Amino acid sequence: MDKAFDGVNIVVLLALAFITLYPFLYVLSCSISDPMQVATRQVRLLPKGFSLASYRVILSNPTVYVSYYNTLWYVVVGTLLNVGLTMLAAYPLSRRSFFLGNPIMLFVVFTMFFSGGLIPTFLVVAALGGYDNYWSLILPNAVSVFNILVVRSFFAGTAQELIDAAGIDGAGDWRTLWSVVLPTSRAVTAVTALFYAVGYWNTFFSALLYLPSNEKWPLQMVIYTYTLQGSSMPGTGITNTGQYYGHQQVAALAIQMAVVTLTLIPIIIVYPFVQRHFAKGVLLGAVKG
Repeated sequence: MDKAFDGVNIVVLLALAFITLYPFLYVLSCSISDPMQVATRQVRLLPKGFSLASYRVILSNPTVYVSYYNTLWYVVVGTLLNVGLTMLAAYPLSRRSFFLGNPIMLFVVFTMFFSGGLIPTFLVVAALGGYDNYWSLILPNAVSVFNILVVRSFFAGTAQELIDAAGIDGAGDWRTLWSVVLPTSRAVTAVTALFYAVGYWNTFFSALLYLPSNEKWPLQMVIYTYTLQGSSMPGTGITNTGQYYGHQQVAALAIQMAVVTLTLIPIIIVYPFVQRHFAKGVLLGAVKG
């Protein structure tokens, strides 16, 4: 009976794994297959007729490089700012001695469920000079309430003896946060940074609202414009019907899949390094406090 149960589990898990991996394999296969095979929808799972023509088309145009640089800038600067503000907000809210902790926490949680709305938010950002500005993708969402709750709960579980010992040694709140709390919170810090970084890497809606200049677009905005809307890629000659590279017609689908693959590669590379912190940071942040 146990063997039958294990066998069913293995079959179900393998099926789920295949369903999860199939889109990634299909995208990769289309991006490195012969463009004519892709255009005629002959690619199902494995590549057919190895070709890197779609990557040559993409990498021969400056728009991808500019959007890659913009995305990396948003990810690095935005994540550092967001993580720093989240830690500074979560630490005092986690201390029971902070007499304004509960009122501020109620105000913070209130904003998690109710917002000013899309149009009022746009008008505020535009009035403050955020329209067509790089910072419009960072400052309006500088802090996530969910991340504050997770980090606050984690900080609340930090051994009070360590904090009291730091106070006896003459350490103030800043020194205690930097030298005692943060070194013991690497797991939740890594998870918070991952949440913010992935959010910036995948952002396109804020760019659609606030960035009319395509030289400031992140990579996802380029993909949205070219892949989903079917428009020509900004600043290039690539249209939704494809493009010639030399004497070879490169199908639009192959080019689209190449762009998507270039977008996925950095996240796939980075995620394994923080994956071991992921479950630990979220679970500890959820059950402590």
